[in-house]
Amino acid sequence: MESIYFTRTSSPVGPLLLALSSRGLLKIEFDRGQPAEGDNQTWIESAGTLQPWLRELNGYFSGQRREFSLPLDLRGTDFQLQCWRALLEIPYGETRTYRDIAQAIAHPHAFRAVGMSNNRNPIAIVVPCHRVIASDGSLCGYGGGLDIKRKLLDLEQANLRPCLPLEIGA
Repeated sequence: MESIYFTRTSSPVGPLLLALSSRGLLKIEFDRGQPAEGDNQTWIESAGTLQPWLRELNGYFSGQRREFSLPLDLRGTDFQLQCWRALLEIPYGETRTYRDIAQAIAHPHAFRAVGMSNNRNPIAIVVPCHRVIASDGSLCGYGGGLDIKRKLLDLEQANLRPCLPLEIGA
C-alpha cells in the first residue's frame, strides 16, 4: 500500500490540493472536494510533510520564484510524460502553442493529443500547462478555467522585471 500525503491550501487562484508520494510531488489540483485515491493508496492529511512545496508555491505566487526545485512524481503514458516534460521547458512568463509542444516532442501533427495530455496534467502550476495557448494567441482549455489561466499568465507577466541597460560612465 502506497502512502500519499496531502494538504489543502488557499492561493490567489483559489483553493488547491497538493499530494506527495515518496518520489515527489504527485498532484496540485484545483480543490473541488475529496481527493481521488488510487488503487493501493492510502491518503494521509499532513500539511507538515508538504511544507517545502507550500513554501515554493507561495514563493511563486509572491513573485519571488520562477522555477520549482523539488522532485516530481509524474505518472502517465509515455506520450503524456513527453508532453509534460516539454511544458517544464517553457520559460516563466512565456507561452507556447499546442503545435509548438507537438513539434518539440517530435509529433508535429499531434497538437490535439497534446491538448488532451495537458488536460490530464496532474501537477497544475508547477508543470505549467497554463503557458500553452491556441495558435491564434487566444486562451483555451484549462482545467482550472480560463479565468485562472489568465490570472497565472498575468501574474508571471507582472513579475517579469525588464532589464534596463546601465549607462556607461553614470
